[in-house]
Amino acid sequence: MGLLEDRVVLVNGGSQGVGAGVVRAAVAEGATVVFTGRRADVGEKLAAETGAHFLRADLADPAQARDSVVRTVETHGRIDCLVNAAGLTSRGSLLDTTPELFDQHMAINLKAPFFAMQATVADMTARKAPGTIVSIGSNCAHGGPPHLAPYSAAKAGLAGLTRNAAHAHRFDRIRINTVNIGWTDTEGEDATQRAFHGAGDDWREKAAKSQPMGKLGQVDEIAEFVVFLLSDRSGVVTGSVIDWDQNVFGGQD
Repeated sequence: MGLLEDRVVLVNGGSQGVGAGVVRAAVAEGATVVFTGRRADVGEKLAAETGAHFLRADLADPAQARDSVVRTVETHGRIDCLVNAAGLTSRGSLLDTTPELFDQHMAINLKAPFFAMQATVADMTARKAPGTIVSIGSNCAHGGPPHLAPYSAAKAGLAGLTRNAAHAHRFDRIRINTVNIGWTDTEGEDATQRAFHGAGDDWREKAAKSQPMGKLGQVDEIAEFVVFLLSDRSGVVTGSVIDWDQNVFGGQD
């Protein structure tokens, strides 16, 4: 049996990047997987590849984040695991971030996880059933670079939400954790590097050489770790905000 055999798993923001990696890994471990994304063409392609179920949703709307859980429960009778994998990384510093950009970051990076978690925990507690939730955070929760001010603020909020919700529902046997990932090789990161930093085709190779382990974070490795946290194999771990990165925050040379 796989680590997630007979589990119903919802991956919000699962049509590409880390989220798509989690979809593939969860299916491989025996789960019934539902995932959301904005682009129907991309989502339907991944659904055909994996056998997972695609729901089109714009997570900038908290109602759609919540309804992704409701629709999962309506179709499959319950939700056992939630993964919050959607993320917005558009650039903005303290001085040039507009209220509109700030609100966009809060909507995708904090509000969507909050209301998806709310609906998920409501289903679990109504059934008096255990469950697990994992959010994809960022090492920017520790502060981040100047050009990611609203992103860093939202991810720091996600870390606080994780601890608050995990504490509140530990006696409901609902485990809630966040994985703060570092610089990761994804389609979205490729687009970001080209759009905001003028990167060329060799940016991955240059970036890898700058990292302690000689490579960027890999989607499949992160996905396997997320599946571990979703599964019973991770024991009683809850309220943890885990730095999944090759740089040590607080360390100094």
